Amino acid sequence: MSSKLAKGSIIVLIGSFIFRIGGYVYRVLMANMLGPSGYGILGLTMPIQGFLIMIAGAGLPPAIAKFVAEYHAQERDDLVKEVISTSMKMMALLGIIFSFVIFILAKPLAIGLFHKPEAVLPFQLIALITPFSVIVGAFRGTFQGFYQMTNLLITRAVEQIFMIGVAVGLVLLGAYVAGAVIGTAVGFFASMICAIILFRKEIAKKLSHPHNRLSRVKRKFTIGEQMSMAKMLFLFSVPVVISGLGELAIYDLDTFVIGVYMSSVAVGYYNAASPIARLPLIISMSIATSVLPATSEAMGLKDKNLLYTYILQSYRYVSMTVLPLCVGMIIFATPIMGILFGATYIPAAEALQIMTAGMLFFTIYMISSSISQGLGKPVLPMVILLIGIVIDLALNIALVPIFGINGAALATTISSFVIMAGVLGKTLQLAGVRLPLADFGKIGIASILMGVVLMFFPKTYAFFFLALAVAPFLYMGFLSISGGLKKEDVHVMYRLAAKSGPLEAYFNKFIGLFERFAT
Repeated sequence: MSSKLAKGSIIVLIGSFIFRIGGYVYRVLMANMLGPSGYGILGLTMPIQGFLIMIAGAGLPPAIAKFVAEYHAQERDDLVKEVISTSMKMMALLGIIFSFVIFILAKPLAIGLFHKPEAVLPFQLIALITPFSVIVGAFRGTFQGFYQMTNLLITRAVEQIFMIGVAVGLVLLGAYVAGAVIGTAVGFFASMICAIILFRKEIAKKLSHPHNRLSRVKRKFTIGEQMSMAKMLFLFSVPVVISGLGELAIYDLDTFVIGVYMSSVAVGYYNAASPIARLPLIISMSIATSVLPATSEAMGLKDKNLLYTYILQSYRYVSMTVLPLCVGMIIFATPIMGILFGATYIPAAEALQIMTAGMLFFTIYMISSSISQGLGKPVLPMVILLIGIVIDLALNIALVPIFGINGAALATTISSFVIMAGVLGKTLQLAGVRLPLADFGKIGIASILMGVVLMFFPKTYAFFFLALAVAPFLYMGFLSISGGLKKEDVHVMYRLAAKSGPLEAYFNKFIGLFERFAT
């Protein structure tokens, strides 16, 4: 029953890993080409860009994914088409409006808040990004609703290829931080063109030849019905966008507070550690992307057993992968910083260790939030997240002046734990699901034992690469001995290996070493 969730998660996981690698390539190139000070200005620009895109999109992509999946499962393609049409109109209008807003606010933000005049032009150039980004978001929500995760990832790949290529070219030509921002705008424009082509090629054809008799009737929705549809999407999306803004705030409030109290160089250091700490989110995002429409489908079909399976497997997959990854990152933070960003950025290693623990908590929150949204309760994660933001802001203001970037990392970690605990408990209660704690305990024990062994390795580049080779065998060995490996896990790993191309044979041999221990 969990094959759809596993398949969707695997596709998104592989694509998201490649996508995240591309993001690291972009950040590493910009960090080295711009230097800590220029990279610090870019580090202030990217969170503002993220906030603006989220507000302009009004939280509609998850709403599109939910209702497209739900109506498509009910074979109401007439309603599917109306959801797509209405949301596109809403997002296009909002994208144009907020482009003007950020252009006007660029100077007050750069000079009045952050006291950095050199940030004015990059902030203004964010206005070029918003119209294209929100349209891309609408198409990605549609692809997600139809479980077309491959198309979703294709648009992201196109975005990154153009973003990195144009940004590097413009920075080399002397455009400095402005060139990096223009590269992002070009990336979203190229992604939008790609999304339109994919939509017309696959989804538009599917909707023009519906199987359901009712959907074959060419129905023209009245203005009142369109407004009702817009209201439904808006009511669902408001708590989603607030939650999304809250997630960005948890990520980036610390960056803003550092920008207010400290130099651009400190912002540059922190923005080198932050994306590395978010590496575990690749996994949680891939699973969260699949579990939202999956739980919506289970709710639409009123299948409690299917719902239970989706929820249980979501938490299990993310725990099995994220927990050992975070343990390894905490132990080898210093060589990781040096390898990815160079020795100049090693002072951020301690902040990386602290933030990695916070991102472990945040991955669990993300899964719980998507499940809650799929259950039709988007207000729940929103409320708890808002509480976490208040805690995060207060802690940042208190700790950054004393402990610098380490204080910001600690504030994020504490607030992430608070929101994880709150949303996890309420989501399980809402779904009527009890997690088998013994199974998750075995995963934790295996991760800790792996970490204990790795702690004896010297923290050098050579031993880091040795640990990369040894850690999977240590973890899987301890997991097998503890009885934490299940046959279902082995099947999922084989499906993941099948997507690895020429590496499939090697992955299959690795999985085969532990298959006989699966319970």
